[in-house]
Order: sequence, then structure tokens, then C-alpha cells
Amino acid sequence: MSVAIAIDGPAGAGKSTIARLAAKELGFIYVDTGALYRAIGLAASRKGYTADDKEAVIGMLSTIKVELAFNEKQEQIVLLDGEDVSGLIRTPEISMMASAVSAIPEVRAFLLDLQRNMAHTENVIMDGRDIGTVVLPDAKVKIFLSASPECRARRRYDELVEKGMDVKYEDILSDVVARDYADSHRDIAPLKPADNAIIVDTSGEDLETSVNKLLTVMREQL
Repeated sequence: MSVAIAIDGPAGAGKSTIARLAAKELGFIYVDTGALYRAIGLAASRKGYTADDKEAVIGMLSTIKVELAFNEKQEQIVLLDGEDVSGLIRTPEISMMASAVSAIPEVRAFLLDLQRNMAHTENVIMDGRDIGTVVLPDAKVKIFLSASPECRARRRYDELVEKGMDVKYEDILSDVVARDYADSHRDIAPLKPADNAIIVDTSGEDLETSVNKLLTVMREQL
């Protein structure tokens, strides 16, 4: 029987990086659900849609194909109509668009079966906004990972600067705060800890410490 670990938390909490490393250590498959919403956000942006064009986004769903796959290094990649868009979905603009499309019930339904099917067939660590509350309510382990907005903005700023992008910390912080509000106040599957989730705060901690903290929690619960 497969085992599922659900990790939820706000944007920039380090969920993807920490979950990926923890999955490698435990021998689990890592599933980055946020990347799926980002791919849909990218598809909508390419068509010129805005966050208010809900009907257009819904209509678009039947025309696109979003997949998670693995490259030759066994790293997860995101495919949009067969194109590897993993490097195109991490900008602040796509982050905000992903938050907007994730509030559309039809988008969430479009991706729900894909996420659940992966958890039913593999031992997975799955991260997102509503994994423990909606997608995998029966997950063996539920963790809510967070950090202060300032800490999360600094991490995202450093990541984008390292990629050669011209960004301002103040703009990143503003985006983080705005997305926190949007994610936690949406009508459908708002961001919140599951009732039985373990809260883990990584403010001020380096990556190694954060990974070890989560691994300790996971091993205690498994």
C-alpha cells in the first residue's frame, strides 16, 4: 500500500526544495502540485488572459495538456503540451497568475485526479496549498511549512537574482504578501493547515537544517 506525505504552506516557504530533498532521502516520489497550477497560469498568460478572465481560462482547459515527468537526471519537469516549461513558470508574474487560476473550481477539478492518481500508485511527498485538506485528506503525514513573509521574499529574491533576473526585493515582498492574502481568502480550498497537520516554521534556518527538521517529523510519524 502506498504512503502519502502532504506538505502545505504559503508561497516561498521552501516547500518544493525541501520536499524534493526529503523525498530523495526517503526514496519517495516528489510531486510539486504548485508547478501544475503555474503551468496553467503560463498557458493563460501566453493567450493574453488576465486573472479576471475566468471563463476564458475554463474554456482553455480542454485544449491543453499538463503533465509531470522526469528527465534523464530523474528530476521532475513540467510539460505543457509536451514542452518542458519548468524554467518558465517561476517568475513573479506567473506566480500571481497561478494563484488566480488556482481559485477557479474548474481548474482545481482539472488537476485533482492527476494528483490523486500519483498518490495511489506511488509513495509520494506532495506539496501545495491544499494537499492535506482537500487533495489527500487521508495522507499518512501532514505538515504545514511556513516562514515569515520577509524570510520567504528574501529566499525568492536570491533565487531569481541567481538566475540573472532583474528584480527588486520590495517588489518580491509585496507579491508574497499579496499572494498570501489571495491564497488564504479564496472561496475554494483556501490555504490553511489541516486540523491534524504538524506546523513547522523555518524562518532564519538554512536549507540543511530545514530538511533535517522535516525528515525528523516525517520519520516520527511514519
